[in-house]
Amino acid sequence: MKNYSSSTTNIKSVYEYSNILSIEVAGIHLRNPLLLASGFLGISQEIFNRLHNDGLGAIVSKSISVSPLEGYKGPTVVSLGEKGYLNAIGLANPGSDAFANEIINNQTPLIVSIVGSSASEFPKLISKFDKLNILGYEINLSCPHVAKMGMEVGDDPELVIKIIKTIKSKTKKPIIIKVGIGNTDILKLATIIQESGADAITAINTIRAMAINVETGMPILSNKIGGLSGIPLKPIGVRCVYEISKKVTIPVIGCGGIFTWEDALEYILAGATAIELGSVIGYEGLKAFNQIKLGLIRYLEKKGYKNIKEIVGLAHQY
Repeated sequence: MKNYSSSTTNIKSVYEYSNILSIEVAGIHLRNPLLLASGFLGISQEIFNRLHNDGLGAIVSKSISVSPLEGYKGPTVVSLGEKGYLNAIGLANPGSDAFANEIINNQTPLIVSIVGSSASEFPKLISKFDKLNILGYEINLSCPHVAKMGMEVGDDPELVIKIIKTIKSKTKKPIIIKVGIGNTDILKLATIIQESGADAITAINTIRAMAINVETGMPILSNKIGGLSGIPLKPIGVRCVYEISKKVTIPVIGCGGIFTWEDALEYILAGATAIELGSVIGYEGLKAFNQIKLGLIRYLEKKGYKNIKEIVGLAHQY
């Protein structure tokens, strides 16, 4: 594939070409389809401001719960040689009160990720954030379901329906449901999510995985099992976006292993209206945002497209 990102178009011109990358997701207008994935740099207003200034279309916060969560003891993150991570942080976050205070003067395009193990927790979260300057909510369905230990919320279709309908009754802001690969058929889950009134789907979350120290014989993560992210996740994520976007009519946001503009393009061709970036920040830094945008812009120019929405789901025609 041609190295379009090495053209004479410079970083400044990313903003001059903003219309070619502008997109709408679930009624949210974005200057470009690049979002920060939940879990990376996601609890500081200062960081949100910097990420926006560095060119992201929107920012998804770390998943916020009603009360603060400490998460697991270290080690919580393992860096893999193939540009991936294993993490078992345990949804550590400062809680809704502290985070609402953190973003009280927010002026960035922010989507708040919220998490709960029962439908009753979500109205409390909505009440904290709904009057603030945010774009909407991403709902993390990959948290443990306390009533049925060992399950994720997304594995319980009835609970998913209840959560979505409860949230929709409490807010007019768009809600995006983030799905993982649990024990439930992800396509059946996507259908349930759409029928319950959600505005978009993010696919996918990390996948349960493990690493063991061969010298000690001990699991490396303190929680033993963690979530796999980064490049090893990408082919699975692309497949899920492709299949989900053929199954539902609401927008799909692609997430998992996006490091280059070619990675982003694969997700978009598979049916993603927007994409989320996470692990790439740890390996490439914030410069990755503009590199990906530049590559997408040059690709669209070379192919003669006026806007990136023209290529969303293009792979479905074959």
